[in-house]
Amino acid sequence: MTTILLIRHAVNDYVKTGRLAGWTPGVHLNEDGERQAAALGERLADAPLRAIYASPLERTVQTAQAIQQYHPHLQIQHNQAVGEVRYGDWEDKSIAALRERKMWAVVQEYPSRAVFPNGEAMRDVQTRAVTEIERLTGQHPDEMIAIVSHADLIKMVLAHYLGVHLDNFQRIVVSPASVSTLMLGHSRPFLGAMNDTAHIEYMEREKKRNDSREAN
Repeated sequence: MTTILLIRHAVNDYVKTGRLAGWTPGVHLNEDGERQAAALGERLADAPLRAIYASPLERTVQTAQAIQQYHPHLQIQHNQAVGEVRYGDWEDKSIAALRERKMWAVVQEYPSRAVFPNGEAMRDVQTRAVTEIERLTGQHPDEMIAIVSHADLIKMVLAHYLGVHLDNFQRIVVSPASVSTLMLGHSRPFLGAMNDTAHIEYMEREKKRNDSREAN
């Protein structure tokens, strides 16, 4: 059985701009994101990883590098098929302005019918991601691999293997630097963990303790 760690990249400052990042270049982890990624890397230090795949965007590659630090024998393999949704004309646009468009409600309520202008259909994003998961499963039988990707793509993959319709995929929560564990063999899939952020919670508790000690 292949164990696949689906990992969302850590946080960045682009969200503070109120714009839709998509494939916009130059979106890097911020200071908090670097700490999250470091905690993630430490969490997976002893994981028996056989490969690390990452969406080619900066924020996913940086997160993958924090994992690779503990697995120097592995190369980060950039993988377009697990890359961000292609938002087309919506990319880098104000989210407040996008909310005024009729398509926004379709994206939120009926994503299986949503097609971004000059971009992808949401159903095609799910198909390309699941197809790649299946390909990598065949390439890594009985091994553990890490895939560092993006929230919506991971949620769509989890929805598929949970048997949840794409129109309900936004009910799934995938937090920054979280780990969801998918296990695929010859028959039914298993989801061992979803949105596991124990390492982030531990990091935040330790930071509060240290801040308290310094204050005293």
